[in-house]
Amino acid sequence: MSVKAAAAVDPQDLALVRDWFRQLSEHVRVVDFAPARALFAEDAIAFGTYSDFLHGRDRIEQEQWRKVWPTIDGFTWRLEGVQAVVSPDRLHATGMAVWDSTGYRLDGSPFDRRGRATVALARERVGDPWVATHTHMSLFRGTPDVSHGAKPSRS
Repeated sequence: MSVKAAAAVDPQDLALVRDWFRQLSEHVRVVDFAPARALFAEDAIAFGTYSDFLHGRDRIEQEQWRKVWPTIDGFTWRLEGVQAVVSPDRLHATGMAVWDSTGYRLDGSPFDRRGRATVALARERVGDPWVATHTHMSLFRGTPDVSHGAKPSRS
């Protein structure tokens, strides 16, 4: 077998990868941490802005989500451009996407806050929703790495 990064992806698998990104953006926009937890494995690992590695969903939420989500607006993935690489057994995938959002400078003026992400996903059975086991999100070059908005959280 020849390994290929651009192997055909089952349309249902790609749709569920896109759905994972869509759901996360909905939670980010309304700053709702509790339902977002279900999208991540309890022992997920993330690269974070504030730490080299974050181990565990609780730490990711405390040290990343809660420091970013309340400070931005309009977080939206470019769903039509989501890419995926899916394992032959269809139980592991890597999803890649670009996002748009609005950040705020210290004086309150807005700036375009765009970035991209690579997300490792897994599931127990084909057709199940994907769960993130690893995320790496980064801002595009030249984008300020701190936003100073202040929205309340739902949870």
